[in-house]
Order: sequence, then C-alpha cells, then structure tokens
Amino acid sequence: MKTKADIVKNWIKRYTGTSSVGFGDWILMTNFQNYVDKFAERFNVEVNGRGGPMTSATNKDGLSIINFGIGSANAATIMDLLSAVTPKGVLFLGKCGGLKHSTEIGHFILPSAAIRGEGTGDDYFPKEVPALPSFKIHKYVSDKLCENDLEYRTGVIYTTNRRVWEYDEGFKDYLRNVRVIGIDMETATIFVVGFANGIERGALLLVSDTPMTPEGIKTSESDSKVTQKYVDLHLEIGIDAMSHIGKEGEPIKHFKY
Repeated sequence: MKTKADIVKNWIKRYTGTSSVGFGDWILMTNFQNYVDKFAERFNVEVNGRGGPMTSATNKDGLSIINFGIGSANAATIMDLLSAVTPKGVLFLGKCGGLKHSTEIGHFILPSAAIRGEGTGDDYFPKEVPALPSFKIHKYVSDKLCENDLEYRTGVIYTTNRRVWEYDEGFKDYLRNVRVIGIDMETATIFVVGFANGIERGALLLVSDTPMTPEGIKTSESDSKVTQKYVDLHLEIGIDAMSHIGKEGEPIKHFKY
C-alpha cells in the first residue's frame, strides 16, 4: 500500500465494519452507540463492526451512520478513512457543553466555526486555517430545524483534547475571554480534516451540560436524563436533513477554486 487512497480503502472496513462501497452518499456521525442502535432499529438494518473500534449502519436509501468514538484523534481518523468513500456530505451529531447563559440543556447549536484547541488539526493545516463547516449543509439543517419549530443557537465552539477541566478557573476564564458558545472534543477536527480531504461537513450539537458552574457539570444521572429526553429528536433531525438534502437542498459544491 503505497498511497493514502490504498491505505484508507483497506483500513475502513477494519475500523467500521463496512467497506468503502458499503456506505451511502450521506453520512451521520456520532460518539454514541445508542444513536447507531436506534438508527438500525428504525430502518431494520444490521449494525456492522460490533466488537471493533467503530460501528456503522446503512439504510436502503443510501444514508449511513457511524459511531467513531470520542476525541479528536478518532474524529481525524474517521474523516481520513471517509476519503475512501467520498461522501456527498457528513453531519456530526454530537453533544457539547453550553458556556453561555443563552445555551441551556436541550438546546441545539449549529456552529458557525470552531477554535482548534485540540491540536490534532495542526497535523493537517497551520493554526491560521480556520475550522469551518460547509455553509450549504448548515443552511439546510437550519431549514429543517425551523420547519419543526425548534430553536437553535449559532456561534463558535471550542474544541479541546482536555477532558477534566471543569475545576480549572483559569481555563474557564480563557473560555469566557474567547467568547465561545460551547465546548466539545471533536467539532474543529471534523471541520479541518474534512476540509483537508475535500469532504463537505457540518455539525448539529446538543447541549448536554453547562459546565461553567459546579451544579451544571455532567453526571451519570444528568446525562441519562438528557439521553431520554432529547436524543431521539437529535437523531430524527439528522436523519430528516441528510435523507432529503440531496433532493431538496441547494448544490453543496457550486464553484471551484
């Protein structure tokens, strides 16, 4: 295997349980196995890759879903592997911490950009290159949210590799200073590595906690409540958007550099 194309085509099934030709044109990505299980149950399809590092499923209409795990390293890996698929678009259904008073648990965020605090993207582009979604994907997801009378927020997400920071007042002051609306561990990486691989990408984030205050830090109990109350809706919006964007949405790529 002498080229990147050779490597990713060979590796993608080992990581996801699905070969490069087994994926659909439109892909949902998540960090959580229950999203994949709910997708598979809804469309009566098999989940591939159980027991491996990632799982995936694809319905008969050409929509796929992947649970790639947690963290920016895994996010970069799956976006590299998807270069073997060349999907028409990818939408990340992730959870994030809400950092503003205007972002409450259960709110949705369509990030306008992400700050590359995770460092993984530095292997792909210099720091000066911004982490941005594909505008047409977000425009269409926004339309779907509005059709369902769902409020959502826009703003900049801070992506970090740091997991336990909620006690660190210095880091929290930094987050306030950079005026970010939320924090997660994958969005900036997905945007940057997607850009590097020519993959159109977006993210619809669910606010699952409000970690700037001690009482807002996620616990097993609070996360379970968020899952029960909001995950079905989160997944439904993603399925609806990515199932119809090819027929109803504007062309994702409409010019060449």
